[in-house]
Amino acid sequence: MIALFNITCALATIAFGVFGFLAPRFTAKVLDLEPTTSTMGLSELRASVGGGFVVLGLACIWLNDPMAYFILGITYVGLTLGRGVSIVIDKPPLRKASFYFAIEAVIAAWLIAANAP
Repeated sequence: MIALFNITCALATIAFGVFGFLAPRFTAKVLDLEPTTSTMGLSELRASVGGGFVVLGLACIWLNDPMAYFILGITYVGLTLGRGVSIVIDKPPLRKASFYFAIEAVIAAWLIAANAP
C-alpha cells in the first residue's frame, strides 16, 4: 500500500512537471503569471516547474527507495512553506492558493510519514 501511494505521488509530481515542461504558456496562465518582453519566464517554468519536477518524480520511481520518496516529501515541504508565506505576504487569490497549498501539504505529509528513516 505504501509503495502504491509513493508511486502515485511521484506520478503526480511528473504530471505537474510535464505541464511546466511542455506547456509553459498554459502553466503560466493557470498560475496567473504574466509574460513580459522576455521569454525568460518560460525558460524558468520549463526548468524549475517542468524539468525539475519530471526528473525528481522519475528518479523516485527509478530508485524505488524510501529515502528518495522522503526527499520528495521534503521538497513538497519547501513548496508548502513557500506557498504559505505567499498566502500571508502576497495575498494571492485565496481559493486557488489554498487549493495548491492543500495538495502540496498532503503530499508532503504522506511522503514524510510513510518514508521517514
